Amino acid sequence: MQIHELKSTKRRTQRIGRGGKRGSYSGRGVKGQKSRAGRRMRPAERDVILRIPKRRGYRNLPKGAAVTVFNLGELSEKLRSFAEGKAPVVLNAELLKTAGFLGRNFKGRVKILGDGEIVFAVSVEKLDVSKSAEEKIRKAGGSVVK
Repeated sequence: MQIHELKSTKRRTQRIGRGGKRGSYSGRGVKGQKSRAGRRMRPAERDVILRIPKRRGYRNLPKGAAVTVFNLGELSEKLRSFAEGKAPVVLNAELLKTAGFLGRNFKGRVKILGDGEIVFAVSVEKLDVSKSAEEKIRKAGGSVVK
């Protein structure tokens, strides 16, 4: 085998628009943006983004996930059935979903506020708690774990 007998696996791409045996249009068709040299088509998403008004300032920041708020009073009324045992109730997002406070596919943040009273011990896990709610939970014999 000699070097001129080797075949390359790489195929040369056809160069279009340079005269030759393909006629005056060289396989590009007639007129229009697609027949021009250096043409680039813009994606439709880019046109949509360009049409959206862009405004400066803190009022136009993107909206974050909304915080769902619960008061201690309404939680203590509905969670009284869970508190029949002697151990403190572990209050987290899963318990709020099973109790019917949150939807099954809820993925936001939950905050507990201190309006109302709680009479049984609750251990709050992975939820935001206000200072007044934290004081009332600790006074009832519970704890807050962040």
